Amino acid sequence: MFSYILAVLTGVATFVFDLMTKKYIVANFELYDTREFIPGLIDLHYIHNTGAAWGILEGKTWLLLVFTFAVMALCIGYLIKTKNKSRLLFWAIALVVSGGFGNMCDRIFRDGKVVDFLHFEFFPTFPVFNVADCAIVVGSGLLMLYFIIDTVKEYKNKKQDKDADI
Repeated sequence: MFSYILAVLTGVATFVFDLMTKKYIVANFELYDTREFIPGLIDLHYIHNTGAAWGILEGKTWLLLVFTFAVMALCIGYLIKTKNKSRLLFWAIALVVSGGFGNMCDRIFRDGKVVDFLHFEFFPTFPVFNVADCAIVVGSGLLMLYFIIDTVKEYKNKKQDKDADI
């Protein structure tokens, strides 16, 4: 039970941290300003993103809002369907939902623009991103790990059942 509570608190903290970092950037940077953060690794580069990753669906705010809401609803629905059978699944969904909610709030309250500011200095063509994006990526990675583990377990169980029938 503690792990589930911690996952929810982490999701809420991630959402709040995302909002705080975006507020800080907007208040202390001019649009397109760049400042070194971790030399040679990450710089802070303030931009507005009206699309998804790599500018996909640029300007399609309503489509992105509907898609984000649908993904978050599917994640929560799947979690309810599985009756919290896995802490890993719960953590993954807590991160995906908190990140999705952070970017969705930006799209709603910033006229379709998401504040992005983290940039890999060593990888100049990589898109600028934010804390919510990090949560979505980590949560999605955990979801993939969960499905891989679940598939392997299911395969082993079927194999054991088949071997028992022989």
